[in-house]
Amino acid sequence: MKNHIQTKFRAIRASGTRLAPKTSLIAIAVAASLLMAACGGGGNDALDTASTAAAASRKTAAAASVPATSSIFYGANGHNNEGGAYDISSPALQLSQLQDLGVKLYRNEVYNQSSANKLAGIAKTMAAGGVTVYPVMLMSIDFNSETDAYNAGYQLGAWTATAYKYPYYEVSNELDAMTIYSNVDGVYPQQFDNTRFQIARGVIRGMIAGVKSVDANGKIVMGGGTWMHYGLDQMLANGTQPDGTTGHPIVNWDITAWHWYSDMGDITNACGGTGCHDVLATLQQLGKPIWINEYGVRPWLGSDQQIASYLVGNKMMAEFVAVASKYNIQAIQTYQLYDDPAGGEGAYGLLKNDGKTQKASYTAFKNFVAANPK
Repeated sequence: MKNHIQTKFRAIRASGTRLAPKTSLIAIAVAASLLMAACGGGGNDALDTASTAAAASRKTAAAASVPATSSIFYGANGHNNEGGAYDISSPALQLSQLQDLGVKLYRNEVYNQSSANKLAGIAKTMAAGGVTVYPVMLMSIDFNSETDAYNAGYQLGAWTATAYKYPYYEVSNELDAMTIYSNVDGVYPQQFDNTRFQIARGVIRGMIAGVKSVDANGKIVMGGGTWMHYGLDQMLANGTQPDGTTGHPIVNWDITAWHWYSDMGDITNACGGTGCHDVLATLQQLGKPIWINEYGVRPWLGSDQQIASYLVGNKMMAEFVAVASKYNIQAIQTYQLYDDPAGGEGAYGLLKNDGKTQKASYTAFKNFVAANPK
């Protein structure tokens, strides 16, 4: 299954569609989602209503919730369920590094009950040190129907919220890349596959309902999209589909997440086959605060120092800070804390894959945060 999904994503990359660096995570999520499909956990619209009502009646949910820190603007991505340096470095060591960097928000993946339970323990350690962990729930769209996808998403959402009451839950990750046609920008509905879109919608709706069945107070972060693929989020918010039909389930969320990498250029003036677009302005029209919860520099851009300079430069961190109030950007999260091991996605980290050696990007990031408090 892992080889299959990696082959599929290599084909998408070759077509020109821009993806962020997480094929290995998606591969794990595919296997997990197929297992969860057999678990059940919900229906469709009736379950949306029932689970929301049940969640509202839970009077003890708020007492167990962990409050967000007062400032969450600067964050980072980690992969504590992916091994590598994240197994070498204890949660306590990671916490000390995040504190040194000035990071307050730490995004990590979950994809089944075991991974949800593991992240819950790490979240407790981090919370005691002033860093808020939140889960991004990973799942593929290899389901036979939207109902099957909903049921699997519901189960993962319920597992995640049961393991720990987070302030935020991210529902899916880059499903735009799984639903879009090849070699298009993703700014129009018809640039997405109708069947795959419906299944992605099922996954997302199920995750939200599953979380809310356990934790009525957690805020929902719409799974981060990439490049100019905002047509997906627009359809979810409008109850429309790629085939042009209307009146479908409307998806509600609290925060819109987005991903941006160095090869994508300027997020306020991104240019493709359909012309140039202000991605942040379009996302802002959805009426939610924006999180850029993955941003990073491709390892092949240049030397470590060149990468560090780009990271904090005027097309990345400096720009995000400068336009934060204009576009209601509440948080930005660098990708990632540690480099992947050999054979992984690459050297995207602020530290090497030994979990302790600081790179030029570490110092640049730390100094930028100190000089630009948020």
